Amino acid sequence: MLKTVTLTLFLVFSLSITAQNSIIKGIVKNTNKEPIEGVSISYLNYGTTTNKKGEYKLSIPGNTKIKITFRHISYTILTKTVTIPKNKTYNYSPILKPKVENIDEIIVKNNKKDAQGFIKINPADAVKIPGANNGVENILMTLAGVNNNNELSTQYNVRGGNFDENLVYVNGIEVYRPFLVRSGQQEGLSFVNPAMAQNIKFSAGGFQAKYGDKLSSVLDITYRTPKKFAATIHGSLLGGSATIEGNMFHKKLSALLGIRYRNNSLFINSKDINTNSNPNFTDIQTFLSYTINSKLKIDFLGNFSVNNYNYTPITRRTKFGTISNPLELIVFYEGQEKDKFKTLFGALKGSYVVNKNLNLSLTTSAYQTIEEEYYDILASYNLGETNNDFGSDNFGDVEFSEGIVSQLNHARNDLDALISNIEFKATYKKGKYQLDFGVKYQKEDIKDRINEWEVIDSVGFNVRPPYHVSNNQPYEPFTGEIVPFQSIKAKNNTTIDRLIWFAQYSRNSNWNNHKIWYNIGARSHNWNVYGDNIETSNQIIYSIRGQFAIKPDWKKEMLFRVSGGMYNQPPFYRELRNRNGTVIPDVKTQKSIHIVLGNDYSFKLWKRPFKLTSEIYFKNLTNVNTYTVDNVRVRYSANNSATAYATGVDLRLNGEFVPGTESWISIGFLKTEENSNDRGYISRPTDQRFKFGMLFQDYIPNIPNIKMYLNLVFNTGVPGGSPSYTDPYNYQNRLNAYKRADIGISYVFTDAKNQYQSGWLQKFRELSVGFEIYNMFDIQNSITNTWVRDVYSKQFYGIPNFMTSRVFNIKMDIKF
Repeated sequence: MLKTVTLTLFLVFSLSITAQNSIIKGIVKNTNKEPIEGVSISYLNYGTTTNKKGEYKLSIPGNTKIKITFRHISYTILTKTVTIPKNKTYNYSPILKPKVENIDEIIVKNNKKDAQGFIKINPADAVKIPGANNGVENILMTLAGVNNNNELSTQYNVRGGNFDENLVYVNGIEVYRPFLVRSGQQEGLSFVNPAMAQNIKFSAGGFQAKYGDKLSSVLDITYRTPKKFAATIHGSLLGGSATIEGNMFHKKLSALLGIRYRNNSLFINSKDINTNSNPNFTDIQTFLSYTINSKLKIDFLGNFSVNNYNYTPITRRTKFGTISNPLELIVFYEGQEKDKFKTLFGALKGSYVVNKNLNLSLTTSAYQTIEEEYYDILASYNLGETNNDFGSDNFGDVEFSEGIVSQLNHARNDLDALISNIEFKATYKKGKYQLDFGVKYQKEDIKDRINEWEVIDSVGFNVRPPYHVSNNQPYEPFTGEIVPFQSIKAKNNTTIDRLIWFAQYSRNSNWNNHKIWYNIGARSHNWNVYGDNIETSNQIIYSIRGQFAIKPDWKKEMLFRVSGGMYNQPPFYRELRNRNGTVIPDVKTQKSIHIVLGNDYSFKLWKRPFKLTSEIYFKNLTNVNTYTVDNVRVRYSANNSATAYATGVDLRLNGEFVPGTESWISIGFLKTEENSNDRGYISRPTDQRFKFGMLFQDYIPNIPNIKMYLNLVFNTGVPGGSPSYTDPYNYQNRLNAYKRADIGISYVFTDAKNQYQSGWLQKFRELSVGFEIYNMFDIQNSITNTWVRDVYSKQFYGIPNFMTSRVFNIKMDIKF
């Protein structure tokens, strides 16, 4: 009886409340009279959304002045104030106007950049997309043909090349990667500051002759020239950054200043090694531009960075093996590692407009890196079989030790490199053709000292290096000196002089009703190597490259292109130094005949623009300088003893999977092999057979201010994980596949598309707060192995060194 009375009273109360409400309904359309799906209609904390027909229906209080807001990410915000009598229905069908702003690559056009094979990246995405290394390189990892199985590294492999085969330009000036960095967790910040970038272009191969002499890719970044004052602040648990920009002196001088700080403790502490570490990285960059008059402008780009890597491991417990034969490695550490990398960079550029056709520029720059790598770490291992009986009280405990080993690693490595150059460029444009010419002189002065060794002791017996005098300890006595398992000692003072020039002819034209673009160019590179106790060596190479693209006069938006030619990579200091640290001055340039066939197909799907980019490529490489990769350290043999090839297919579909946002899916297939000393073809260290990458942006239709960004990568395993001294022909095992998903969710209070004219938010041009989850599914990825040896069985055990686990981060972005 009580339940019946209660239910009756509830229904009467509900009906009385409903009877005081009114209804507003209608159809929301755009300026073309088409219904709009997913429009958010709200007042206070109540609301609804339109269906596929654009229809909506909303209940509101009667006889009350109500402000109703219509929101959609692709249209301007509309507000309507209404007062509707009780129990009445009001029909209102608004027309929403499209927003003026267009997101890059959403409006798909076949333009000059497409014809040249460049992918254009929105700098705003580079800041927003989540990743362990937030920045431009983070987005590159989602592109087909671009790979790296180390989320803590900003380095990347492109179509079978290694980290040293990629060109990076900032405002037309080439920048360099560190020399001594061994692991991704030492790197810290990339040179490129994404908050300062205006244009980002990337080519995975077949690039023009006006770009430099590398085998794989070009990343071309332009920092913006500020037009008015602005300040941007980014903060998170990993560090923060601030960017200030503006102009002065009657807008003759524009200034852009960026400061960044990062601390990787959050990631390092998520690994299976218990440590006391404080890896911190600081970076200051500035870009100044002064317009003297309408013809002459002077630019300055400067950078100062300091990477401090202080690492003190304590203990490690790693479980591996199989269910039937589980193993566990327990390690106790003593000692520490202290590394410091300091970089100074400055470039001064003068640009002169002779007339409307001819532009001249003169650039001089200097880059200095001072690097120290010091460590003494003693590791005591206990490798044992664990109890796999689920019913046992000792389940998971080590029951039998298969190997007890001590390993002492020592290094005192110092490097001081000064790279200075001067370059003259000229561009002549007239009508539909363009001529580019440049000449550059560069001097590289490198002072390098290497002193590192490793001693391994197994149950009191010194483990001797491979290919050394063999012994049968402990069964037979052996008398001899204690020899390090690995040892490198070298001191090099090396100088390299380079003289480089290029000339290129470009033209766009029409063939009947078809549009065509093409360019052809030539390069020359002369270099001279000399130094203390180094025999002088001089070499010169030439190369020719070209591109051709055609956009047929078809109903379908299609563009076809072919590019390629001769690509050379004269040795840098790192390629001249062999695995023993000795400089080999007569190392030859690595050569590649490269051809790329590409197609861009632009189309509409769900009445939204999309583009499918397809490329097939083949590289034939000669004079190959073989190398091994340990984490991110590349060590060359410096003997040009191999030939190689790389071939594959890259596919990328990008567009508005969600209205008003850009996302893409990338798929890549690659095969690259090398033949060293005619021993037959084997997989190269970068033989990443399959790649899947996805960058996805979304929002909640009812609350479009809540944004979601998903960064997902799957790479099949590469050959690796073997000891550095192993013959690759005897070790072609592959690492496990690399799988990673990072997600970020933010609430945007205000941005360029949603400005407030009153209230506390009017002070901000942008304001957002959110969180990120790195390695969302907590997948254990590994790129190297720790090798433990038992002196009795002479057996090696490869224990995977796992990368970072799941990490949670909070962030905030502010722009004034």
